[in-house]
Formats: sequence, structure tokens, C-alpha cells
Amino acid sequence: MALTEQKRRYAAARLSGMTKKEAAIEAGCPEKTASQAASRYEKDPDVQAAMGRQIAAEAKKKAEAPAVDPDPYIPDAANDPLEFMRQMMNSVEADPKLRLDAAKSLAAFTVAKPGEKGKKEERADAAKKASGGKFAAARPPLRAVK
Repeated sequence: MALTEQKRRYAAARLSGMTKKEAAIEAGCPEKTASQAASRYEKDPDVQAAMGRQIAAEAKKKAEAPAVDPDPYIPDAANDPLEFMRQMMNSVEADPKLRLDAAKSLAAFTVAKPGEKGKKEERADAAKKASGGKFAAARPPLRAVK
């Protein structure tokens, strides 16, 4: 399954230092079932992957210069939309679905697609193909030139 908004909020709340039950309530679960929901979220591979990505991104940020951008899901500003999609595709901390969508969009603009033929061209090609072979029309006879 994909990382839903609720799962993303839960992962962010857990990484901020909240307990499992508090994080589930913060993510939008009812108080009565928050403990069970927290248990499910802790075992969910998407939540674990999101938390791992955030931890890795924080470690990378600590190693590098601190970023000014408060939202980790938006890459750096770019004047070129293709460059923006390239940054989004290569971002470690972004959601994998967003990265995949960025890669698809980028491929649509950078990879050439063979042109399609129109109806008339397809009919002409089909006629040429059908007129060949064993039952094709014979060549006209040679004429004597005077």
C-alpha cells in the first residue's frame, strides 16, 4: 500500500518524540482505538520506510549545511520545470510515489516517442501489404520502342 497522509503524520509525530498512542491520536485516530492503530502503524512497512527516510535525511542534513526550507517534501527552487522534476526524482526524503510520478513526467518530456500515423497512412500501408505476395498484379508487358 501507499503512504497515506495519516501514516505520514503518524511517522512525523513519532519522530518528533511523541509516544505511540499520542502519535496515533495526532495522526487522526480515535482515542479509543489509538493504541491498536499505533501498533498497526509501527508494523506497517510504508511507515517504517518513511521514518527511515526521515532519519537518513536528518543525518544527511546534519552532515551538510543546515537547510532553510522547512518542508522536506519540496525540493530546492528551480527556474526550469525539468530541473525541478529531476530534483524531486532524486530527492531521498520525498515519498517514493512522488518520486515515481516526477520520473514519469520527466521521461515524457525528455524521451522521444515515435510518431503515430494517421488513418490515411495506415490504410495506404495496409493496401501495399495486401497487394504483394503470390497473388500480386503482374508487371505490364514490355513495349517495343520505335
